[in-house]
Amino acid sequence: MSTPTGDQGGNPQYGQQPEGGGQYGGQPQQYGDQQYGNQQYGGQPYPNQQYGAQAYPGGAPGQPGAAPKNGLGITALVLGILAILTSFFLLGGLLGLIAIILGAIGVNRASKGLATNKGVSIAGIVTGALGVIIVIALVIGGVSFFYSSGGGDLVSCLQQAGQDSSAQQQCQQEYQNQVQQQYGG
Repeated sequence: MSTPTGDQGGNPQYGQQPEGGGQYGGQPQQYGDQQYGNQQYGGQPYPNQQYGAQAYPGGAPGQPGAAPKNGLGITALVLGILAILTSFFLLGGLLGLIAIILGAIGVNRASKGLATNKGVSIAGIVTGALGVIIVIALVIGGVSFFYSSGGGDLVSCLQQAGQDSSAQQQCQQEYQNQVQQQYGG
């Protein structure tokens, strides 16, 4: 009988299996379909799984699941911020509506476990709604200012002028004079 590589007394060195293949020199122990005792030091307990690998919800054990779909929430937040910044150009209303829709879809995905950024999606909805509210307030304020400064008179004057360009210019000049008297001094 040959001795395993080790010291002269027949003891195996650290990290090597004795001749019998089992942990204590005998045959490997078997329980059901699994065999114990033949696993080398540093071996992985589950084949094809890397240490530290964690699966996302919905993935099979040992296989990485689908990556979270966080793009809609992030896009909603970016569009919501742009909606606020561009609300003075009225473009913010459109961007805000898109942010609200994408944010709602992002919250729905996060609730189903497909995304991990529910808070970002909610922030996108809030900033998008704020952009829409600013646009609505500006439109109402602008229309109100227009009519309070005699804009209704300008509209009816232009309707009466029809296609006559000199009459249209006269209407615009009268409106301009009225605004200057009211607000300009």
